[in-house]
Formats: sequence, C-alpha cells, structure tokens
Amino acid sequence: MKQKHEKNDQTTNQHEARGSDIAKAPTTAAGFPLGRVVITANAERELVRDDVAAALNRHAAGDWGECGAEDWAENDLSMREGFRLFSVYRDRLGAKFWIITEADRSVTTILLPSDY
Repeated sequence: MKQKHEKNDQTTNQHEARGSDIAKAPTTAAGFPLGRVVITANAERELVRDDVAAALNRHAAGDWGECGAEDWAENDLSMREGFRLFSVYRDRLGAKFWIITEADRSVTTILLPSDY
C-alpha cells in the first residue's frame, strides 16, 4: 500500500466504530505518540494477540515491518513531516495485518487489509 501524505485522513474513524480500544499509549521510543490504539473487529478475531502486541511494539520503535522500500522511505519522511505512518506485519499463522498511525497522532489502528 503506497502511502499518501494526508494530514486529515478519515480512514481510522471508520474502523473505530467496528473495533475495540486496546489502550491509550504514550509517546514511543521512535518519538511519536500512538494516540488511542484500536483494533478492528476482524483483526481482533483473526490475529494472534501476542503477535499483534509485538508488532505494535515494533511499529512504535520505527520498525515498519514488511512494507516495501518505498513505503519505508515514506514512513521516514512522515516521521519528519508529521504524515500518516504505515506498517505491515504477519502473525505466526501468516495472516497479514497493517498498523496505521494517523497524521495527527491521535489514533493508531490495527487492521486487516480487507478492513481498509
């Protein structure tokens, strides 16, 4: 998924209504706040919870997982410029999922690609 530099993306708001809160997280080791952490209902049902927690820690540390080189570079730019952050991971069963932190850093959403 190629990122777009949008500061007012409404993607997460659509998912919040269907998912559940995980936590309100402080600023990460990479220096950005996660905001309110939510997970979509599909992701919560299908993913291995421990793997989601590990991926969230990697995202918070600035490890963007399996995203391609172009998206990795976009995330590095987004860290400097305040755009949306996008990571790609897989759980131990091979299920791919995304973690997106919105540009305003108010919400981080964990979702399946099919939830997008």
